[in-house]
Amino acid sequence: MENNYGLIKAFGPSIFKAKIPEELLNKLNKFIDDTINNEEQSKKLDVGKGLVGDVKQEFKLDKKTVQESGWLKFLGDNVAQWIYKDTGNKISEFRLIESWVVRQFENEYNPIHWHSGHISGAGFLKLPETFGKPYQDNKPDYRGGNLELIHGNRMFLSQCRYPIKPKVGDFYFFPHYLMHTVYPFKGTKEERRSISFNGLIDSKIFNIFG
Repeated sequence: MENNYGLIKAFGPSIFKAKIPEELLNKLNKFIDDTINNEEQSKKLDVGKGLVGDVKQEFKLDKKTVQESGWLKFLGDNVAQWIYKDTGNKISEFRLIESWVVRQFENEYNPIHWHSGHISGAGFLKLPETFGKPYQDNKPDYRGGNLELIHGNRMFLSQCRYPIKPKVGDFYFFPHYLMHTVYPFKGTKEERRSISFNGLIDSKIFNIFG
């Protein structure tokens, strides 16, 4: 019997998933490792006290690293591709406001928040071998270490959260207003290292109401 139906996703913001190239991944991790081992540089770039998360360290990426590593190009190319696929518009501008790396350890977390700018994103540079497991064996939906995107309300046939299990190299682009959180994890002393950014595109494309 022929299936005369289809599933339509008609509402809510789109999310764009990309893969950080291995060479770029290695450059970014080396920058962070070198920063950790340089006390003066570490103090200069650590912006953890001014950000929302309850985490050990958050390092701001300097302009030189952003440009020479290829990180700026990666962000700009993927934002352009996402906007074109979603809207059919070609952006003529991508301006990076800031980019930073979060070093998260056992029991640390990022509460629900949103970002500034037009476009934001988050991805994964380094992960523990395990994020632990739930205390109750009958709770398979363990969220330890997950990034979770949140939008709208939980209703019949409508989800309001999009859980993302971290994988090294995965990077997710989303509109700045999309609420999100990072869950704490346990059972390891290893680091969960993520990278994020805020950016701007053409105002005439972003401001849909003119």
